[in-house]
This record gives sequence, C-alpha cells and structure tokens, in this order.
Amino acid sequence: MTKKIFPVILALITICNINGLAQKSEKQTKILISTSYGDMKMVLYNETPKHRDNFIKLVQKEFYNGTLFHRVIKDFMIQGGDPESKGAQPGQMLGSGGPGYTVPAEFNTKFIHKKGALSAARQGDNVNPKKESSGSQFYIVQGKKSTKMELTNISKRNGITYTGEQVAAYETIGGTPFLDMNYTVFGEIIEGMDVIDKIAAVVKGRGDRPKEDIKMTMKIVKK
Repeated sequence: MTKKIFPVILALITICNINGLAQKSEKQTKILISTSYGDMKMVLYNETPKHRDNFIKLVQKEFYNGTLFHRVIKDFMIQGGDPESKGAQPGQMLGSGGPGYTVPAEFNTKFIHKKGALSAARQGDNVNPKKESSGSQFYIVQGKKSTKMELTNISKRNGITYTGEQVAAYETIGGTPFLDMNYTVFGEIIEGMDVIDKIAAVVKGRGDRPKEDIKMTMKIVKK
C-alpha cells in the first residue's frame, strides 16, 4: 500500500512545484513615474505581453525621462510618451511623435478603463483599422463615475458584458468605459491616484497642453 501512495505524493509535490514556479514567473513588473506633482506607481499586466515588454524596454532605455504629459483633459485622462515633447518650445503642438513602430492590439475583457488604468494611445480607426497602439504614447485614465444605465448602453453598443466588480468600479471610482475594447489597457496605477487628479486640473493652452511643463521620469521598482 505504501508503494502505491508514494508515487502519488511525488506527483503532487511536482505539480505544486510547477505551480509555484508559474506563479513566480507571473510576478507583475512595477514602474514608478515621478513628476513635480508627485509619484505614481503602476503595475504592468502579464496578460498583455507585447505592451508590457515594449514598455519595459523603453523605461530601461530611459526613453520617457524628460518627456511631458503633453495632453491633459479633466474628467478624461492625462497623456504622455511623445519623444518630441522633450525640450519642446512653449505652445508647440505635440502628440504625433513615437519610436517609429506600433504595437498590435491586445484587448482583454478583464481590463477596463477604470480610473488609474494605463492604456496605449493610438491613431484613429480611419487610418488604423487594426487599432494598433502607439509604440510609446500612453494615457492614464481619470474619467468620471458612470450609472448602470450608461454602462448598459455602452455594453450594448460595444458588445461588452461587464462583471459585477467592473460595474462597481465604474460606479464608485469612475473611468472612461466608452473606450473599452477600443484601446489596449495594459496596466494600472496602484499608488498615487491623487497625482492623476492634480495633473488633470492644471491650466491648459492650445491642444490641451498644460501651460506649465509637467516632466516625468520612470524607473522599474521592486516594491
């Protein structure tokens, strides 16, 4: 009897070890964004690997350091990642720069545009029917609270079925649900949510560019 049980125990131990390794490899990468309005810490989703790996590569190359949050719309989002914003002249129109490539869309119904969502900017459907993401430009959602009726209408229009948890998030912390499944969400802010509100409230000029330059630096952090 002991001989029969022993291989089963070994098999269980092996399965547990494999699962443990899988969980370890699925650890989320954390990025710290520092600005004059405070710091934001975010995690990148492993379920959107193309966006995750591209973002990590750019952060490691210090691509974002010295770039601006060049487009800010209250109750909507704050946008950055244009390399042409580095050292830009006052009043210069920004938003068309990038690293020279796009990233294939990675839509996932698990990830919605709740407040704090990190999403990839992109060109419009008329020139970008595959909804491919900018190679570097991103936005962080501020948004506003939604009602059940609004979510029901968006759900029907975009063919999305929201979970109870997702509905609760939109009702309590808000977001921009009309962007769901149209732009890739690939991470979220986990600390410093108030910094989004501070940046979103700044005085803006032409093209929704803040009149005061809001520079950022990014680095990968362990905690």
